[in-house]
Amino acid sequence: MTLPVEVAENIRAVFDERGARWLADLPGVIEERCGAWGLEVVGAAFGGGTHSWVAPVRRSDGDVAVLKIPVRDEENAGEAAGLFCYQGDGAVRLLEFDPETGALLLEWARPGTPLLEQPGFPSLEGRAEHADKVELACRLYRRLRRPPADIPADFPALPLAADMVGQWAEMFSTPEPELAQLLPDALREDAMTWCARLAEPEGPLLVVNRDTHLGNIVAAEREPWLLIDPKAYLGEAAFDAGFLVMIQVQSDPRPAHARAVLTRTAAALAVDSERARGWAFMRAMEEIAWALEDEEPEDLRLHLAVAQALSDAGSPAAW
Repeated sequence: MTLPVEVAENIRAVFDERGARWLADLPGVIEERCGAWGLEVVGAAFGGGTHSWVAPVRRSDGDVAVLKIPVRDEENAGEAAGLFCYQGDGAVRLLEFDPETGALLLEWARPGTPLLEQPGFPSLEGRAEHADKVELACRLYRRLRRPPADIPADFPALPLAADMVGQWAEMFSTPEPELAQLLPDALREDAMTWCARLAEPEGPLLVVNRDTHLGNIVAAEREPWLLIDPKAYLGEAAFDAGFLVMIQVQSDPRPAHARAVLTRTAAALAVDSERARGWAFMRAMEEIAWALEDEEPEDLRLHLAVAQALSDAGSPAAW
């Protein structure tokens, strides 16, 4: 019932004292949930995550499933609500949820091979040989978008994409001194312009996803591909494009490539390419602030290049 070493180390580093308490409480939470839901842990915890204990279990009826116990934070707060809304349509089924601990009992997607392995930054989605996989992912993320419906009252609410925009507006209107010194004035001005535009959603509010990469789409038995680990939010349809466009631009952070990525990804997701550019640009700007805070100079250079490429892609000269 132990965590992979890299996951435990990440939890300690990211969550500090709260992470240490969570790690200390984890064995008791596993035991309590197994008792409440009639489960037996039948394998080692899965690796590859960042802040959850996830392991295969056998239910009292003999079926197998996955027990997931996360360190709850802003990004994963909407996972249970998102999965409830999906009802297994393109995503793993949510079998049980415990609001007190955040534990989830999930369908086991087997064999679980990712559509595309994630090496970290720079991501691989933007390479030409992966274009067909990105198209498949877009079809799935488009299918997953839907209005929220009848989410149980004791589930955490879906976080709002508009609240992210509010955080960005605060981050870049009064940036920390080091960030203010680093950012070119033009990028900071673009950020404020986009914060004002994205603060007003375009179209209905839907269940959308924060981290639309291909590593969380895995091979399964019930369907060829299923989404796991959704970072579900409530926002406009173009929000889905933000992360996926940003990580594709990383493979060649120049305006021409950014424009090509925007055109095909927006079309595949059936969203406005200019709104997609805004969300992708702001996700890159957010990554700049995080890389600076985490003292990751290589990632910082990459995110600055991506943000600049996306900014320049909006001018006719870059087409």
